[in-house]
Amino acid sequence: MSDQEIWFLTGSQGLYGPETLDQVASQSQEIAGTLGSALDVRLVWKPVLTSAESILTVIREANAAPNVIGVIAWMHTFSPAKMWIAGLDALRTPLLHLHTQANVALPWSEIDMDFMNLNQAAHGDREFGYIEARLGVARKTVAGHVSNPRVIDRVAAWVRAARGHAAIRSLRLARFGDNMRDVAVTEGDKVEAQLRFGVSVNTYGVNDLVKVVDDALDTEVDKLVGEYDELYEVAPELRDGGERHESLRYAARIELGLRQFLDAGGFRAFTTNFEDLGGLRQLPGLAVQRLMADGYGFGGEGDWKTSVLLHTIKAMAPGGTSFMEDYTYDLTPGQERILGAHMLEVCPSIAADRPRLEIHPLGIGGREDPVRMVFDAAPGPAVVVGMSDMGERFRLTSNVIEVVPPTEALPKLPVARAVWKPAPDLSTSAEAWLTAGGPHHTVLTSAVGVEELSDLAEMLSCELLVIDADTTIREFVKEVRWNQAYYRLARGF
Repeated sequence: MSDQEIWFLTGSQGLYGPETLDQVASQSQEIAGTLGSALDVRLVWKPVLTSAESILTVIREANAAPNVIGVIAWMHTFSPAKMWIAGLDALRTPLLHLHTQANVALPWSEIDMDFMNLNQAAHGDREFGYIEARLGVARKTVAGHVSNPRVIDRVAAWVRAARGHAAIRSLRLARFGDNMRDVAVTEGDKVEAQLRFGVSVNTYGVNDLVKVVDDALDTEVDKLVGEYDELYEVAPELRDGGERHESLRYAARIELGLRQFLDAGGFRAFTTNFEDLGGLRQLPGLAVQRLMADGYGFGGEGDWKTSVLLHTIKAMAPGGTSFMEDYTYDLTPGQERILGAHMLEVCPSIAADRPRLEIHPLGIGGREDPVRMVFDAAPGPAVVVGMSDMGERFRLTSNVIEVVPPTEALPKLPVARAVWKPAPDLSTSAEAWLTAGGPHHTVLTSAVGVEELSDLAEMLSCELLVIDADTTIREFVKEVRWNQAYYRLARGF
């Protein structure tokens, strides 16, 4: 992320003459400087654009530069939009249309025609907005002065989405085995995913991984086990000299093998399946949790779509983001909430406290007892989002939630877990999620919100359904039906 850039493009025209254009450039640089100082990305100002040729050239350069994750365009003056047709038609990187101006307040007593000719973004951006709409260009529009915190927040959300877009466009994913047998929602069109998103999904036999796991050096295992001891609260039976210490060492061996396999192949996401473990002695638990904490995407039971989504969101922003699954409900009136978990694989980035390493029987998978981190998720606002393949398109379904502490302790549930209250309430949330065909595997994140997800969906031309405090079932059903018609018409016949 350290070398990622956003390019700042300013539109004008040669009609105003060199003196005015010098002022346009100076004020544009000031706007870019103010904006760039508030963003956690390198904002690169480009010379003022006054011709179709210069516009097309800079757009092609942005498309070709691997570290450019988006462009921001502002029409400081009037910039005849026919000049922008070829450039916008060629654009292949996310676009934000910033509708701003150099000054905050108007100098009423000093305004003359020179001032009006120079400061006419209200005029020029409308011309630009028309051609964007006419060409059907995907973009985000943000209006207001760059000194306004709300403007900064909205641009920053778009930057985070642009990071996710860049990550998914170059993502390679390794599937160890296939999907869980007879499960529908984890299936999906991998060719369409590569066409629409850019992600490459590849399948490997589990024993390809087993060989790398078995070849891990004992010295590296020793080093990693020592790291576990420093970072986590380790159950006594797993410590050196404990009766289950060898299980911890094998869990470390799995982590070493997984990392080596993924890094050697350039993979930043992966899946496993407890129905297809080959020669693995444990279902990967601890290894998966730690890899997710380092930004790798993961999906259980071969769920590559959730794995893709998890890595994409982790690339958008640091913070708590994890693979998740809705497991069971507390339907006590007035206290309704959801208990989410998975067999083993919940990311410690969402942990409220220092995780504890434990070992317990799993009762599924037919292997040795696996090692895993156990913890409760940190309370606070978050969202859960899942991806479904609807046949002719992919759909994202998101629910705004509040993660809360468990009502009581969970001494007999030896897995990492999260408890949350969904908006607007559990019944409406669940009915809307089921209406949308949302998956049972999701990504839970406190790092990004609905705005970032909306921006990402726009960049990917992907449907997004949002369940929040304003959701009603009647209107949600209508939105699902409208979307069905829209996306079919948008793709053509």
